[in-house]
Amino acid sequence: MELKKLMVLTAAFSMAASITACSSNNNGNNGKNASATTAPADNATATNAANSGNASAAGDIKPEEGASLLVWESKEERPFAEEMAKQFTAKYNVPVKIEEVAPPDQVGKLTQDGPSGLAADVVLIPHDNLGKAVSASLLLPNDIFAEQTKANNTEASIVGSSYDGELYGYPRAAETYALYYNKSLVKEAPKTFDDVITFGKTFTDKAKNKYGIMWEVGNMYFGYPFIATTGGYLFGKDGTDKDDIGLNNEGAIEGLKTYAKLKEILPIKSGDINADIKRSLFSSGDVAMDMTGPWELAAYKQALGDNLGVTPVPTIDGKTAITFSGIKIFGVNAYTQYPNAAKLYAEFASSKESQLELNKLVGSIPTNNEALKDPQITGDPYISVFAEQAKNSQPMPSIPAMGNVWSPVNAALPEIWDNNADPKAAMDKAVQQIKDLNNGATAK
Repeated sequence: MELKKLMVLTAAFSMAASITACSSNNNGNNGKNASATTAPADNATATNAANSGNASAAGDIKPEEGASLLVWESKEERPFAEEMAKQFTAKYNVPVKIEEVAPPDQVGKLTQDGPSGLAADVVLIPHDNLGKAVSASLLLPNDIFAEQTKANNTEASIVGSSYDGELYGYPRAAETYALYYNKSLVKEAPKTFDDVITFGKTFTDKAKNKYGIMWEVGNMYFGYPFIATTGGYLFGKDGTDKDDIGLNNEGAIEGLKTYAKLKEILPIKSGDINADIKRSLFSSGDVAMDMTGPWELAAYKQALGDNLGVTPVPTIDGKTAITFSGIKIFGVNAYTQYPNAAKLYAEFASSKESQLELNKLVGSIPTNNEALKDPQITGDPYISVFAEQAKNSQPMPSIPAMGNVWSPVNAALPEIWDNNADPKAAMDKAVQQIKDLNNGATAK
């Protein structure tokens, strides 16, 4: 997939969950202390000199003598981490300790604990946190395994694992959204948004609180297909040029015309839609279709049983829909005393076999190309759809300017939806606000 104009995803993206923090004075420092901690630049130099970063080095790399590792993981995915730790220790004779830290909190904790030697050797972060971590020199590049990481994983996941042209992350899972539908109401999965509108005209009845489709129409995360599918984008140069904004170009405005047309079958204000309301209405059969992510799968399977269907986001103007996606990536702490062991673990726990194990335990979407073709994925009628949609998704750029996008666009979309504002005028205003923030105030 060509990612000419890249970007995406969100803070709204429910990439994780609980916050079971490690205390800053924990004993998981693997015997490290501040005086023994190697400066990150020295670590990187020593590792590169020892391993050259080439394919032969990848085959020759061995853990340091006496190495032990601390790995930060999310609470929900701890069973996976425990299994990986067990297998890794059996293979390399390196003890691995797991501590729970919510992925969105890990870069902040690494900033505090990294220099003192108290942080994890291997961290797990949402890809949009990568730029912040790299800018602060907190992560070592994925150098030794770069070649095979790039060959083995989807292009979108490699882009999400890279910053300023260099690969840092070890991708292990992707997340995006698709279209859930109630098979007892929608007899055939819609292929186009014209199909959605045609069905909605026969089903929507505002007086009875029944709607053909519902999604969070004021949230850019879910609205992105109506911008990107027809040629819009956030930032140019693969999401790195904050001065090249494509949210109001001709393609974006064309897609937003389809967005505006959908109000005919969802005639309610954007502020009257949230995840809880939508979930309740879809589960009760009062909403026939819901555009959302795999985090709703378990609840929807329980509510609808065999009547639950999932299909890719419908096409827009004949073009395959492009959605936002998020990538979960491993990173290696630049202050680790055991860079070889840490890199081996990050590679080991993001392999094809490991990604399939993660899918089995928590229903994640692999980024590994072979895992995506495995019967475990292709044979799952739900996960296979999200995996297919992930191939037609774009990860959010990790440049700091991304933080300036959400408020202006999340104000523009309700203007179009609620007040029938001209899409071009609304997006022109949003783009100017983003430029002003980029060139002056910092997004809060």
